Amino acid sequence: MLEGGVRPPGGLSMTPPVNNGAREFDFLSVAVRPTPDLARLRASLVEGALDFAVVEELAADHGVRPLLAIALAAVQWQGVPATLRTSLDSFAHGHLVRTLAMSEALGRLVRLFGQNAIRFAVFKGAVLAADLYGDLSRREFTDIDVIVPPGSRAGAEALAATLGYVSRQGERAFREAFLGYQGQYALVGNDTAVDLHWDFSAVPLPFPLSAAEIWPKLVSTRVGNTDVPSLAPDDLALLLAGHGMKEAWKSLAWICDFAMLIDRLPHLDWTTLYGRAHRRGCGDAVLVGATLAERICGVAMPAGLKPIVGQRLRVERVVTKVVARLHDRHAIRQGQRDLDDLDLCDDAWGRFKALAGFALTPTPGDYRALPLPRPLWPLYYVARPVRLAGRLLFRR
Repeated sequence: MLEGGVRPPGGLSMTPPVNNGAREFDFLSVAVRPTPDLARLRASLVEGALDFAVVEELAADHGVRPLLAIALAAVQWQGVPATLRTSLDSFAHGHLVRTLAMSEALGRLVRLFGQNAIRFAVFKGAVLAADLYGDLSRREFTDIDVIVPPGSRAGAEALAATLGYVSRQGERAFREAFLGYQGQYALVGNDTAVDLHWDFSAVPLPFPLSAAEIWPKLVSTRVGNTDVPSLAPDDLALLLAGHGMKEAWKSLAWICDFAMLIDRLPHLDWTTLYGRAHRRGCGDAVLVGATLAERICGVAMPAGLKPIVGQRLRVERVVTKVVARLHDRHAIRQGQRDLDDLDLCDDAWGRFKALAGFALTPTPGDYRALPLPRPLWPLYYVARPVRLAGRLLFRR
């Protein structure tokens, strides 16, 4: 209403419409795909309907600023505000410095584990940038993900501590009791962080790739001046599908990764990959990843998956949900919804088993709600279901 309570003519609101960023997201997805559609980019820039502040915000939120800068440079920055170009140039300089520092940090960790006979593999982050993008500076990453056999996690953590990486999630006994089910610990150093894994997902959830499968097939990836053990291409495909699905595909960067893998590794047997994931109860993760890669990043779906996607009606429902959320920058900034990671499960029975597992698995929230001395920690296996039931019964 106007001053004095007078409505504008025709009852129209004077409040400007809120830009949810859908147009800007589409522009960004065209820019960052494995083969950017330069004609569409130029057309969008000439049209002049983009909010470049939103473009920049989305590129930062989704971690795709290096790819956006490369695409805009390919169209000679025509129609791009000088402020955005300056901002991306500044980011590129800082990102290069960070990637070099993280490459050195990774090298130190790799050498330390190697010298002490710790079996390990590095995944995501720098090795993914090197494997799929061919250049560390083309992909944003903020930490080092390393996986070790379950029996080596204590030794690996102790070695990482000599390089300054320590846990801020409590003492080891607390972490084993309340965080061990997650299959990883976060270790924080002065210049970067290390996620120390012994599994790829939380215990109650299925996952397309078993940690035990990777060890006989490790390959070597060159990162800076260091040869780093990393996942075989087929295992990497399953990892990216599972990780994306577990995290509700809320980052465009993860869809770009999967699209880049399909584009760069055409020899992969996707029918076999789907079969492996399906036997573990989460084959839809592969189908959803391939469908999103096609719709968002313009990469053709592998031929072997097309007939399977057509038989799985659930895939379209999940993809529709993901695409709608990606096109609303306000929704995507709210983060992952509770229980979204249950989408990893192909069917209702899998989701029920995962829910039951979570209901019986103590978490730090249970400890905060009812701090008990260590000898009584086993009681949380009884207290947690009771606490959850009470929350459901008395919620408003």
